[in-house]
Amino acid sequence: MAGGVQARGPAVAMTGTVDRPMVKCVVWDLDDTLWDGVLAEDGRVVLRAAAVHAVRALDERGILQSIASKNDPRAVREQLDHFALTDYFLFPQASWDAKSVLLRRIAKEINIGVDTLLFIDDSPFERAEVASALPVRCVDAADVGVLLDRPDLTPAIVTADGAQRRVRYRQDARRREYEDGFTGPRNEFLRSLDIRLSVRGATPDDLARAAELTVRTNQLNTTGLTFSREQLLNLMARPENTLLVVSMSDVFGEYGTVGLVMLTASDDQWRIRLLLMSCRVMGRNVGGAVISHLAAQADQRGLRLTADFRHTDVNRPMYTVYRLAGFSAGQSTDKAAETVAGQTLLLELAADAPRTRPAFLTLTTD
Repeated sequence: MAGGVQARGPAVAMTGTVDRPMVKCVVWDLDDTLWDGVLAEDGRVVLRAAAVHAVRALDERGILQSIASKNDPRAVREQLDHFALTDYFLFPQASWDAKSVLLRRIAKEINIGVDTLLFIDDSPFERAEVASALPVRCVDAADVGVLLDRPDLTPAIVTADGAQRRVRYRQDARRREYEDGFTGPRNEFLRSLDIRLSVRGATPDDLARAAELTVRTNQLNTTGLTFSREQLLNLMARPENTLLVVSMSDVFGEYGTVGLVMLTASDDQWRIRLLLMSCRVMGRNVGGAVISHLAAQADQRGLRLTADFRHTDVNRPMYTVYRLAGFSAGQSTDKAAETVAGQTLLLELAADAPRTRPAFLTLTTD
């Protein structure tokens, strides 16, 4: 296996930062927020220039956007089409349900945590209703003029992958539509996607996207730590460290870079210090396929495969991935400690754990 970006340099500790997650999706109210006027009463509304500027700027930053409006959905669609804004908003929700209900639907459709949503509304009542029900950041529509100055809406680097985020999600919507209409067994559906997975050593050009993934990936992140491009570069300065990037495609198009693995080598083991996968590949068993590949490579070198896992409030799915792959914290581990947030466990892959990859995907490596 290629070592990725490697060079000799000063020792760097495997540490990162655990902060409140960056905003992944901004959800807009419509009446007297995105536009002036009440659609159901006035019939004709006028866009707010500051709001439209923010919509376009956020899209360029790779931040997703949606709609939560108490309105007739057909009228909303017609008005957004008239303003040529429809394509900016994923899974828009227009109904008379509570705004908190609409935000939950959006988070579920996009497959992100509700704590990564930011909600903009002119109504103090609506903002209070949402804030009382969900861990969502709420912003007064009167403050849209300074919205783009918020640190949680300002990625350090906007990568080519990041700038395509809205396009990628629209591809995902087509995938889901295809899946909903597929009548055969699950494995046949996955096989029909012609999934192609690539695992390769990172280059300096990959580090901006790698850093972006650590910031934006919370649920499928085995440590919850985040890294800047410079921190990753410093980590890779140590010859025992290897950074791998995972990319993926299928019949619907390119997913781009969807995963990251940080390995540390010692005399008798490879230690997975970080494994993360984009939520967009959830349900494709990508994590299991990557682990099987690493296990086979470790076997060829006569090395044990171990892994760090640091519990957070949301990354339980990755612990399940490790356990299903055959990792264990050992017989002596206090089982109650395995779910303590902030505690790092050292897991080890059992010698008799299966090393088989899913038959429905093709894996290429360097």
